[in-house]
Amino acid sequence: MSSVAATEVSAISYLKFPFSLKKDQVDAVESWFNNGFRGTILYSTGTGKTEIAFECAKRVANTINNSAFNIVLLVPRIILIEQNIKRLVLYGIPRDKIGAYFGERKKVREITVATYQSIIRNLDIIRKSNMVIFDEIHLVSDSAKVFRNLFDVVVEDHKKAVLGLTATLDEANLKKYNTILTLLPPVKRYYIRTAVRDKRLAKPIVIPVQVKLTELEQKEYETCSSKIKKISNRFKKYDAESMTVLLRKGGFVSGMAKAWFLNVRKRKLLLSCSENKLLTAVNLITKKFPNEKIMVFSETIDSINKLKDRLEQYGTESRIIDSKTSSSKRQKIFDQWGKEFYPLLSVHTLEIGFDIPHVRIEIILATTSNMNQVVQRIGRVIRKHEGKELALIYVIYISDTKDDDILQVIKKVITDSGNEYNEGMKEAVRDVEKEQDYSRVYNNIKLKPTENKRLEKAYGIIESSLIEPMIVELVKPTESEVDEKANNQQNRMERKLFRVRSSLKEKNKYYDVDIEKKTCTCADFNFRGNKCKHIVATELYLF
Repeated sequence: MSSVAATEVSAISYLKFPFSLKKDQVDAVESWFNNGFRGTILYSTGTGKTEIAFECAKRVANTINNSAFNIVLLVPRIILIEQNIKRLVLYGIPRDKIGAYFGERKKVREITVATYQSIIRNLDIIRKSNMVIFDEIHLVSDSAKVFRNLFDVVVEDHKKAVLGLTATLDEANLKKYNTILTLLPPVKRYYIRTAVRDKRLAKPIVIPVQVKLTELEQKEYETCSSKIKKISNRFKKYDAESMTVLLRKGGFVSGMAKAWFLNVRKRKLLLSCSENKLLTAVNLITKKFPNEKIMVFSETIDSINKLKDRLEQYGTESRIIDSKTSSSKRQKIFDQWGKEFYPLLSVHTLEIGFDIPHVRIEIILATTSNMNQVVQRIGRVIRKHEGKELALIYVIYISDTKDDDILQVIKKVITDSGNEYNEGMKEAVRDVEKEQDYSRVYNNIKLKPTENKRLEKAYGIIESSLIEPMIVELVKPTESEVDEKANNQQNRMERKLFRVRSSLKEKNKYYDVDIEKKTCTCADFNFRGNKCKHIVATELYLF
């Protein structure tokens, strides 16, 4: 391990952004600083957590006023090492002051960017540092036993500055995150809905698309589920962690646990590779958005490969990025995206750390109920870009299966991770007819044909907004009204009047929507007196 030479000033002191930090970023720095240089910044993806971390480091270094201030930045993937180094150099840090620590490259400098997997084998680097930054700290949970030593080393020196960064942390799950919440509790939170309201992120419009299993798939799904349930009931074990304990017992018990895991995997593969799910994704890509960059996430590489084959059958080229894709090939694929092909397919590789703000459409082939994954996937597509106000997130799921879980997870994610209830989204999906409840509309199931059609047309207006403005606000709220709304979590709807177009073809045909009174000037509303597609579309648009 190379030593760090003393310098007249710390390397991080050279940090200079070519822009001013946003108020929320400055507030985050202040909150961490005032908490004794320790804590977690719980900020939505795309809101500048990395810049917050760099500024925190500079503030501490300037406060301590050491000639050398050793910083270790821990990241979960190798690709993020080079991204962070490039960003540090862009912000004025001398390249020779930055080291990369992973695999064959193990250079320790005043600022060292390393992977968790590599640093765990040389904890002295942590011991000798003045500050440790845990990027994606939720990955270093109490269930990740191999990383526990990191926290043990950190607490040895109470003067060491420690910062955690994450977009999601289930603060109610003490079993999994007790260590993080004890040592590095959140000192500042900035969730998706708040960032959208502040125009820091594009508005995520979630469009649930329900499909069904084929008859043969349904039988296989029921068989797997029956076996899983039978084994779980026999041993009173209902989750993977509990079943793992049985695996160690050997003999018959271990065999039953293996059978449980086998059927769980078979069911997961079945859901991810469902024929109707793949065909629905193909239709979205080839018919609705044939010339638009689209990100597609699935749970298995098998389903991604099958989707690629289906797209080729329809004459549509696509590319796959997975964990085996080399850095050079990955960059080549990014360079070709939007030129030689439009759908980019991935399992988990693109979830963390990839900054692709120009993408406006994402397709999730459901099966995951992991909130961390959902937050990261949504985060890929809601980053701001010039001219980008909306992001469409299609969730293709199979009703009455494990797929149903993802809709509730997504709802929780876009409503401030469950800590704030998004009245705007609630209103948008509740009561297409006055007697309808929230879940029926949100899940897009069990609706009357006319109701389902109205919701579908409302989503169509939103989709058209990617091309031209379809919903225009006519009256802005006054400053006092904005202040009142900010202090009243029950008043989530934006004011007041909106002009809405039904289609791209009718450029001069508008309808006026009063969002507070739930009225519209269209014939459908005047004739029936119920919510029309224009009202529903406006509520959805308001997020």
